[in-house]
Amino acid sequence: MEVILKKDVKGTGKVGDIVKVSDGFARNKLIPSGAAVEATPANKKAMERAAAKMKEQFEQDKAAAEAFARKLSSEPVVIKTKVGDGGRLFGSITSMDIADAIKEQTGEEIDRRKIVLDKPIKETGVSEVELKLFQDVSAKIEIRVEGGKED
Repeated sequence: MEVILKKDVKGTGKVGDIVKVSDGFARNKLIPSGAAVEATPANKKAMERAAAKMKEQFEQDKAAAEAFARKLSSEPVVIKTKVGDGGRLFGSITSMDIADAIKEQTGEEIDRRKIVLDKPIKETGVSEVELKLFQDVSAKIEIRVEGGKED
């Protein structure tokens, strides 16, 4: 029997695959658990439509991420914080601080886990940080840390 997988099934295939399995495995395990549906012509067409819709959504999301990357790369993100002697910070600038500064300056929210910090920023000045915005879309942004803000 041919089935269309709705979930990844170990040893059988991945989501969207059309696979040939034994009738008993399909009727007793895959179909009742919701992991697969029978590969009828109607189900195949529905799968093709869903795949096309997912691809279109993926392209739109990727284009939006690329536009956001260009916007972020165009100007530095400025973070004001308290500093001690020699330009050393009290504490450090973390990915959460950078995400908050980006939201404050651009109005766009970014997940802090998408910010790649090799090491925390502990001094005033300019640092370059990478953002992983989407699959195959990343941006290098300039972070300018300025001292003097009183909390």
